[in-house]
Amino acid sequence: MPRPSSKDRLLDAAAEVLLTEGAESLTLEAVARRAGVSKGGLFYHFPTKQALVAAMIERLVGAFDEALADPGPRPGDFLRAYVAATVPERPVPGHAPADRITAALLAGVLVDPGGLAPLRERYAAWQRRLADDGIDPAVATLVRLAVDGWWAARLLGLAEPEAGLHGQVRRHLMEMIDRGAL
Repeated sequence: MPRPSSKDRLLDAAAEVLLTEGAESLTLEAVARRAGVSKGGLFYHFPTKQALVAAMIERLVGAFDEALADPGPRPGDFLRAYVAATVPERPVPGHAPADRITAALLAGVLVDPGGLAPLRERYAAWQRRLADDGIDPAVATLVRLAVDGWWAARLLGLAEPEAGLHGQVRRHLMEMIDRGAL
Protein backbone atom coordinates (compact mmCIF):
# COMPACT_ATOMS: atom_id res chain seq x y z
CA MET A 1 0.00 0.00 0.00
CA PRO A 2 1.47 3.38 -0.97
CA ARG A 3 2.44 5.77 1.77
CA PRO A 4 0.10 8.78 2.11
CA SER A 5 1.38 12.06 0.68
CA SER A 6 2.47 14.88 2.99
CA LYS A 7 -0.77 16.69 2.21
CA ASP A 8 -2.85 13.62 3.04
CA ARG A 9 -1.00 13.14 6.32
CA LEU A 10 -1.72 16.76 7.23
CA LEU A 11 -5.39 16.38 6.26
CA ASP A 12 -5.57 13.19 8.34
CA ALA A 13 -4.03 15.06 11.28
CA ALA A 14 -6.59 17.86 10.86
CA ALA A 15 -9.37 15.26 10.88
CA GLU A 16 -7.97 13.79 14.09
CA VAL A 17 -7.93 17.23 15.71
CA LEU A 18 -11.58 17.67 14.71
CA LEU A 19 -12.51 14.25 16.06
CA THR A 20 -10.65 14.44 19.35
CA GLU A 21 -10.73 18.13 20.21
CA GLY A 22 -13.62 19.64 18.23
CA ALA A 23 -13.92 22.28 15.52
CA GLU A 24 -12.93 25.13 17.84
CA SER A 25 -9.54 23.46 18.36
CA LEU A 26 -8.72 23.21 14.67
CA THR A 27 -5.70 25.50 14.45
CA LEU A 28 -2.64 25.27 12.24
CA GLU A 29 -0.52 24.78 15.36
CA ALA A 30 -2.66 21.84 16.53
CA VAL A 31 -2.53 20.20 13.10
CA ALA A 32 1.26 20.63 12.81
CA ARG A 33 1.71 19.18 16.29
CA ARG A 34 -0.61 16.22 15.54
CA ALA A 35 1.18 15.53 12.23
CA GLY A 36 4.61 15.84 13.82
CA VAL A 37 5.77 18.56 11.42
CA SER A 38 6.94 22.10 11.86
CA LYS A 39 4.53 24.95 11.22
CA GLY A 40 6.69 25.77 8.21
CA GLY A 41 6.08 22.27 6.86
CA LEU A 42 2.36 22.80 7.28
CA PHE A 43 2.46 26.31 5.80
CA TYR A 44 4.14 24.90 2.69
CA HIS A 45 0.90 23.07 1.85
CA PHE A 46 -1.68 25.14 3.73
CA PRO A 47 -0.74 28.77 4.38
CA THR A 48 -4.04 29.48 6.18
CA LYS A 49 -6.65 27.66 8.17
CA GLN A 50 -9.12 28.46 5.37
CA ALA A 51 -6.85 26.70 2.86
CA LEU A 52 -6.69 23.67 5.16
CA VAL A 53 -10.47 23.54 5.58
CA ALA A 54 -10.96 24.02 1.83
CA ALA A 55 -8.66 21.05 1.16
CA MET A 56 -10.57 18.94 3.68
CA ILE A 57 -13.86 19.78 1.98
CA GLU A 58 -12.33 19.07 -1.42
CA ARG A 59 -11.18 15.66 -0.22
CA LEU A 60 -14.66 14.81 1.12
CA VAL A 61 -16.33 16.02 -2.07
CA GLY A 62 -13.75 14.16 -4.18
CA ALA A 63 -14.55 10.90 -2.41
CA PHE A 64 -18.26 11.45 -3.05
CA ASP A 65 -17.57 12.30 -6.70
CA GLU A 66 -15.64 9.01 -7.00
CA ALA A 67 -18.67 7.12 -5.74
CA LEU A 68 -20.74 8.81 -8.46
CA ALA A 69 -18.17 8.42 -11.25
CA ASP A 70 -19.64 5.44 -13.12
CA PRO A 71 -23.33 5.25 -12.32
CA GLY A 72 -24.54 3.15 -15.25
CA PRO A 73 -26.57 3.77 -18.42
CA ARG A 74 -30.18 3.39 -17.23
CA PRO A 75 -32.39 6.40 -16.55
CA GLY A 76 -32.02 7.26 -12.87
CA ASP A 77 -28.68 5.46 -12.40
CA PHE A 78 -26.91 8.63 -11.30
CA LEU A 79 -29.61 9.19 -8.69
CA ARG A 80 -29.38 5.56 -7.58
CA ALA A 81 -25.63 6.03 -7.14
CA TYR A 82 -26.30 9.22 -5.17
CA VAL A 83 -28.64 7.32 -2.84
CA ALA A 84 -26.19 4.41 -2.49
CA ALA A 85 -23.27 6.75 -1.72
CA THR A 86 -25.28 8.61 0.91
CA VAL A 87 -27.57 6.04 2.51
CA PRO A 88 -26.04 2.57 2.89
CA GLU A 89 -28.25 -0.50 2.59
CA ARG A 90 -27.89 -1.16 6.31
CA PRO A 91 -27.94 1.49 9.02
CA VAL A 92 -24.60 3.03 9.93
CA PRO A 93 -24.30 4.85 13.23
CA GLY A 94 -23.82 8.59 12.93
CA HIS A 95 -20.73 8.39 15.08
CA ALA A 96 -18.75 6.51 12.41
CA PRO A 97 -15.38 8.29 11.92
CA ALA A 98 -16.17 9.61 8.41
CA ASP A 99 -19.49 11.04 9.59
CA ARG A 100 -17.89 12.57 12.68
CA ILE A 101 -15.23 14.23 10.53
CA THR A 102 -17.88 15.55 8.15
CA ALA A 103 -20.05 16.90 10.97
CA ALA A 104 -17.11 18.54 12.73
CA LEU A 105 -15.80 19.99 9.48
CA LEU A 106 -19.19 21.45 8.58
CA ALA A 107 -19.44 22.93 12.07
CA GLY A 108 -16.06 24.55 11.52
CA VAL A 109 -17.04 25.86 8.11
CA LEU A 110 -20.12 27.50 9.56
CA VAL A 111 -17.76 29.81 11.43
CA ASP A 112 -16.36 30.84 8.03
CA PRO A 113 -19.30 30.57 5.59
CA GLY A 114 -17.00 31.34 2.67
CA GLY A 115 -15.63 27.84 3.13
CA LEU A 116 -18.96 26.44 1.93
CA ALA A 117 -18.58 27.88 -1.58
CA PRO A 118 -16.90 24.76 -3.07
CA LEU A 119 -19.53 22.52 -1.51
CA ARG A 120 -22.31 24.71 -2.88
CA GLU A 121 -20.75 24.51 -6.34
CA ARG A 122 -20.57 20.70 -6.22
CA TYR A 123 -24.17 20.44 -5.00
CA ALA A 124 -25.27 22.63 -7.91
CA ALA A 125 -23.39 20.34 -10.34
CA TRP A 126 -24.86 17.20 -8.74
CA GLN A 127 -28.36 18.73 -8.93
CA ARG A 128 -27.90 19.55 -12.64
CA ARG A 129 -26.77 15.98 -13.26
CA LEU A 130 -29.71 14.58 -11.29
CA ALA A 131 -32.19 16.76 -13.19
CA ASP A 132 -30.77 15.38 -16.44
CA ASP A 133 -30.75 11.72 -15.36
CA GLY A 134 -33.63 10.51 -17.55
CA ILE A 135 -36.26 10.72 -14.85
CA ASP A 136 -38.75 13.40 -13.87
CA PRO A 137 -36.59 16.25 -12.47
CA ALA A 138 -39.12 16.83 -9.69
CA VAL A 139 -38.79 13.19 -8.59
CA ALA A 140 -34.98 13.42 -8.79
CA THR A 141 -35.00 16.58 -6.68
CA LEU A 142 -37.44 15.14 -4.15
CA VAL A 143 -35.29 12.03 -3.71
CA ARG A 144 -32.10 14.11 -3.41
CA LEU A 145 -33.63 16.35 -0.77
CA ALA A 146 -34.90 13.32 1.17
CA VAL A 147 -31.48 11.68 0.98
CA ASP A 148 -29.69 14.89 1.99
CA GLY A 149 -32.04 15.27 4.95
CA TRP A 150 -31.43 11.65 5.95
CA TRP A 151 -27.67 12.22 5.75
CA ALA A 152 -27.98 15.32 7.94
CA ALA A 153 -30.17 13.44 10.44
CA ARG A 154 -27.53 10.73 10.73
CA LEU A 155 -24.71 13.27 11.14
CA LEU A 156 -26.53 15.25 13.78
CA GLY A 157 -28.24 12.36 15.55
CA LEU A 158 -31.72 13.64 14.68
CA ALA A 159 -33.91 10.52 14.90
CA GLU A 160 -32.88 8.76 11.73
CA PRO A 161 -34.93 5.67 10.82
CA GLU A 162 -34.28 2.60 12.96
CA ALA A 163 -33.00 -0.65 11.40
CA GLY A 164 -36.28 -2.06 10.04
CA LEU A 165 -37.61 1.27 8.85
CA HIS A 166 -34.22 2.17 7.33
CA GLY A 167 -34.54 -0.56 4.69
CA GLN A 168 -38.18 0.24 3.96
CA VAL A 169 -37.54 3.94 3.45
CA ARG A 170 -34.51 3.28 1.26
CA ARG A 171 -36.52 0.82 -0.85
CA HIS A 172 -39.30 3.40 -1.29
CA LEU A 173 -36.75 5.95 -2.49
CA MET A 174 -35.38 3.49 -5.04
CA GLU A 175 -38.94 2.67 -6.18
CA MET A 176 -39.63 6.39 -6.63
CA ILE A 177 -36.63 6.55 -8.94
CA ASP A 178 -37.91 3.58 -10.96
CA ARG A 179 -41.41 5.14 -11.25
CA GLY A 180 -39.94 8.53 -12.21
CA ALA A 181 -38.33 7.28 -15.45
CA LEU A 182 -39.38 9.40 -18.43
